[in-house]
Parts: sequence; structure tokens; C-alpha cells
Amino acid sequence: MARALAGLMPRAEAVLIPAGALLAGFAIFSLFLGALGKSPAEFFGLVWKAGFSSAFSWQNTLSRVGPLALAALCVALPARLGLVVIGGEGAIVLGGLAAAVTGTVLAGLPGYPAMLLMAVAAMILGGLWIGAIGALRIRRGVNETIASLLMAYIAIALFNHFVEGPFRDPASLNKPSTAPLAETLRVGDMPFIATHWGVVAAALACLLCWVLIDRTTLGFAARIAGDNVRAAQVQGLPVARLVIGFTALGGAFAGLAGFYEVAAVHGSANASLIAGYGYTGILVAFLARHNPLAILPVAILLGGFEASSGLVQRRMDLPDATILVFEGIVFVIILLSEALYGRLRIFTPGYWEHR
Repeated sequence: MARALAGLMPRAEAVLIPAGALLAGFAIFSLFLGALGKSPAEFFGLVWKAGFSSAFSWQNTLSRVGPLALAALCVALPARLGLVVIGGEGAIVLGGLAAAVTGTVLAGLPGYPAMLLMAVAAMILGGLWIGAIGALRIRRGVNETIASLLMAYIAIALFNHFVEGPFRDPASLNKPSTAPLAETLRVGDMPFIATHWGVVAAALACLLCWVLIDRTTLGFAARIAGDNVRAAQVQGLPVARLVIGFTALGGAFAGLAGFYEVAAVHGSANASLIAGYGYTGILVAFLARHNPLAILPVAILLGGFEASSGLVQRRMDLPDATILVFEGIVFVIILLSEALYGRLRIFTPGYWEHR
């Protein structure tokens, strides 16, 4: 028994510490609610009801899982190289804009080829945008965290400029947007559930990223470079290409999230596309420890919380930003929990070998 635990506990560290941090975040947020005179039990009950209690609740939750998981990959892939990229929101909105404009131009093509080109355009623009951050890091030594955050704001400003200016549909009076997509270019729902195919695309993307990172020589090289850049350079690994390639791939997935938001949810590029998925995706990636296979269940959990924001606002008379407060508290606890890795004796093999 002790020998089995000695082999199991080091692996369990990557699960138990984030889970403990999440529970600690729940506890601190409960104290926050208590200070406001609100019931934590009622809050979590409403989250369960709105996010997970019925088929309709799951539809609301799963509709958010796709963009959350794809945005998390934009963080998780560069993280394997030791980079902290937090600009996925910019790639999402630009990817959505590229998809909307491409759809308008290709309106005369058959549906599936045109949708494929829309997705490709979204991924290319998202990949170029985030890949540029990797290039700045490698070529000019610019901090990728600051660069990605600033470029996200630039991307949103560009998005607003094009949506309200050159690409604006004249018929969109009160809410500027691009021309609505033709019905043949809209992504439909999956059978038996009113949720679009973006969640399936996100699941496949997570699986492909896991294969890339854990089952290929390219992923092995990326992990070496993430652990020690100098050692990777001494071994002759193409660190510059790895950094630019992984950041671009992460940006491409974020751009794909923008495509699904336009083609499956909104039907055009407008201000509703700036929904904060890129920022919540940061929390998803950190909670999942940048493991692509863990990203999907974490995205489901946080998708349920985001789906409940409206109900919490109505029933508890709390502002819509309450869920953002919860996510902020959890994110801070997750960052603090990083100091625990490798320091708790219970997760070391030697602790159990003597039991």
C-alpha cells in the first residue's frame, strides 16, 4: 500500500493542489458573500441550477465551453515553453472579424467550403497576432505577458474601428456590426442538444494538443526549452521556431473560437464578441495546469459559473460582475498555490516509503 502511494502521490500533486486552491477560492468567496449579507448556499445552489441541473442548463454551459477551452489553449501551449501569454481576447475578436468579413466576401460559395475558408481565415489572423508576440520575445526580448496584454487592447480597438467603420453594415443602426452571415454559412447545432459544434472542435483541439505535447518529439523539445532555454540551445533545439510556432498555434485556436462565436452564436461581428472569454481562458489554463486534457473539464466547470451570472443577478440582487469577482479570487489563490509545488512532503515518494 505504501509503495503504491509512493508512486501515486507525486502524480496526484498536479490534481490535488489546484483542487484545494479551488476549494479555498470557494471559501474566501463565501466569506465575501457573507460580508455582503448574501447566502453562499443560495449562490452555489443557483450556480448548480443555472449551469448543470437540466438539459437547458447544460446547453447554456456547453455553449461557453468551446471558446473557453480554445482560449485556454492560447495560454497553455506557450506555457509549455515557459511563456505567460494572456492576450487571447485579442485573437478571438480579430478571428471573429476575419470570419465575418470572409463570410461576406464568399457569400456566393457553397456552405461548407465557405465555412472552412472562414475558419481558416480566423485561425490565420489569430495565429499571426499571437505569433507576433512570440517573435517579439525571441527577436527583441519583449516581455510576452506585457506585450500580449497590450496587443489585446490594440486588437479590440482595431476591431471596433473596422466594425464601426469600413466593414459596418449600413442596416445596423443602434448596434454597429458587419453584414449578417447567410444562413448557409451559419454553424448549426449538434443532434439532440441545442449547442453548436464549437464544443466538439474544442475537444478535438485539446486532444490534438495533448498528442503534440506529450507524444511527439516536437512537444518533447518544447518541454525541454520550457524547463531550461540555455540547455535547449546547447542541444541544438530550434528554440526560436518553437516559441513562434507554439504561440502562433495558440493564437490560431483562439481565432477559431472567434469563428464559432460569429458563425454559430452572433451571426455577425459586433460588440457582443468582446465577451471576456480570452481572460477567463487564462484561469481555465492555470486551473488545468496547462494540461490540454484537463482544460475541457475545467472549462465545463467555469462555463457553468458564467452561465449562472444572469440568474444570480436576478435572484440575489447582485451585480453581473459577481462572477468576475469569484473568478478573480480563484485566480489569485491559484497563483499563490504555485509556491506549494515540490514543497509538501506528503507528495514526495520518500514520505510514503517509510510509512
